[in-house]
Amino acid sequence: MKLAQTSALVFCLLGAPGVALAADAKQDVEKAYAAWDAAFNKHDAKAIGASYVATAKLMPPTHQVASGPAEIEKFFDGIFANGVTGHKLEMIDAGGDDKVVFGTAKWSATGKDKEGKPSPIGGLAMHVFERQADGSLKLRLQTFN
Repeated sequence: MKLAQTSALVFCLLGAPGVALAADAKQDVEKAYAAWDAAFNKHDAKAIGASYVATAKLMPPTHQVASGPAEIEKFFDGIFANGVTGHKLEMIDAGGDDKVVFGTAKWSATGKDKEGKPSPIGGLAMHVFERQADGSLKLRLQTFN
């Protein structure tokens, strides 16, 4: 019985850091999503571009891959020019470690229909972040439909 209790204690102690790391990843992704949504909803393409690492890739449904913050900024300038507003990321799941963190989300926004009237749009998104030296997250890869 004593061996079983010791094994359970060791398991709990070893398992605890992973649980804390997963909780931190979810909190960190929520924070990153909130900052990204805020920049989008201000139509601040420069702030959006700054949320990506230098080697980042954005893979939108258009199949035109944007590489690096400058191309990603240009992509979002085009989105803003088309009148897209009210962006919201709702986390489905997140996880990772001290270097790489992932997030999956439902996204929604308001676009324009063929007559130029507001129309809801949305889909799913996947994000891969790199943890920075200060603990913050920057996007390495983003794809959405």
